[in-house]
Amino acid sequence: MAEERIETGKLENAAILDSIETIPVGPLGLVPLDSCMEMGKKIDWYLTKWRNDRDGEHNKSLEFAGYQRDSYIIKSKISRFGTGEGKGTISESIRGDDLYIMVDVCNYSMSYNMCGKKNHMSPDDHFADLKRIIAAAAGKARRINVIMPFLYEGRQHRRSGRESLDCALALQELVNMGVDNIITFDAHDPRVQNAIPLKGFETVQPIYQFIKALLRAEKNLTVDAGHMTIISPDEGGMSRAIYFANMMGLDVGMFYKRRDYSRVVDGRNPIIAHEYLGSSVEGKDVIVIDDMISSGESMLEVAKALKERKANRVFVCATFGLFTNGLTTFDKYYEDGIIDRVLTTNATYQTPELLTREYYTSVDLSKYIALIIDRLNHDLSINELMIPTARIKKVLNKYKEGIDI
Repeated sequence: MAEERIETGKLENAAILDSIETIPVGPLGLVPLDSCMEMGKKIDWYLTKWRNDRDGEHNKSLEFAGYQRDSYIIKSKISRFGTGEGKGTISESIRGDDLYIMVDVCNYSMSYNMCGKKNHMSPDDHFADLKRIIAAAAGKARRINVIMPFLYEGRQHRRSGRESLDCALALQELVNMGVDNIITFDAHDPRVQNAIPLKGFETVQPIYQFIKALLRAEKNLTVDAGHMTIISPDEGGMSRAIYFANMMGLDVGMFYKRRDYSRVVDGRNPIIAHEYLGSSVEGKDVIVIDDMISSGESMLEVAKALKERKANRVFVCATFGLFTNGLTTFDKYYEDGIIDRVLTTNATYQTPELLTREYYTSVDLSKYIALIIDRLNHDLSINELMIPTARIKKVLNKYKEGIDI
């Protein structure tokens, strides 16, 4: 089964894989932190297969030394002292390597002992571990790239009054430590990259992966403007919804939040109501698209409001499924027929309970990230991967023709 998925991936991306003819920046090295190790192994699996299958007349030359390996993962570890302090260690030589350090700052399943007590790791802890590994690599690697699917402090992307500007400061700190490129997914506000204008920053939209996963999960969809609509749950995500709708040739609608600005509850002004702007959704399947599901309250309220407007099926898509308030409410909404499917990626930690839910579909990004790494290691454009218009049209046509995708 694993080999079948690899071969399928190679055929789908043959043009991208076969277009690599340049010398790599340096020997490829993957450094997945423990928070991202499962995905790191999948990415390594793809890269190893592709590169060992890639026949090139120069593969045995000096410039391609170490190009074909059994694994590209560089061993590293974070050690902890009794006080909770830590240090990062890279256990192999990385001199001259093109390093890709991977971290999931939302992996709360990990823990460490501090003064005899167990502490679950917060995003701050994961970010500190990332800096420790970067510090361990400083002055040795040829280039340091950070793959951080969920952008650390991405929701604190702008200042309002006397408050911190955490995301911009974090990006500047990474760049000052020697990071050349930062790759993230679906940044809450991509304009935060203006904090590091002289360095590489890529925010990737996994739209192709969402479309493909939804079409595989649902066999009786009619993908046209008369039967389906894309919905943004708030005004901030409207550009994302428009992009999604344009790619699929669908109409778009939006909810905006009426808030009570006289009160602050849990650090934010409470939402009074969700108001809808857009054409009728009666009898239509709707896809609600957002960057993340945090507690899920807003997303579920939007789904409920759509059902009240006589929408047919409601599919919820979010790049990051955090589910900070658990799954009980999602279970009830599914049982009551308010939501029909929830799709989130494996870019952040997924609980075993989530993966068992009948309504849940996990969208795997490992092959996508492997393609990005493969091209960046050769200093090639990733534009075709960032804007996958042709691949989306191809998969939609296959679906309409009844061909397996």
